[in-house]
Amino acid sequence: MDALSKIITWKRNILASIAVLLTLIVLSFYGVYTNQFYFLKPDNYIFPILSSVHFLYLYVVWFKISEDELPDPKMRNIEYVLYAIMIVYVFKIYDSITVLNSIKTYGEHVIPATFKPMATLSVVLFSILPILTLYTFWLRKRYVGVYNFENYNDNLNIWQ
Repeated sequence: MDALSKIITWKRNILASIAVLLTLIVLSFYGVYTNQFYFLKPDNYIFPILSSVHFLYLYVVWFKISEDELPDPKMRNIEYVLYAIMIVYVFKIYDSITVLNSIKTYGEHVIPATFKPMATLSVVLFSILPILTLYTFWLRKRYVGVYNFENYNDNLNIWQ
């Protein structure tokens, strides 16, 4: 894991996570069957709203690492919410694979030429996102520290 952290630094990981999240937010409004964007469907806004928690966590990790601060209960709570959101990410992987495999079912219908590349891109990006998120958790543990709030007041040195 140390060799990986030399290649993919914490800054690169956070920037890659932001790029993947932004791309997936755009793709959440895209209909692969029709090759159009749908902004009026309420279902398309679920992923962007949930990804805002991910963006907040990435900001907190960036801030804590760059300022060399200790973890706090708010950071822990955001991370716990992100654990629950990871279930949505896994569901989106399954959903994207189902859409990609549906080309066999709808083979006789008119499907746009962009269907396969865009559906494959969604599967790849949704598969990369949990890996980057788990790696961010590992980086948080390495650079910021573990969540040890039993001795939190003992570990504070206000004169530093």
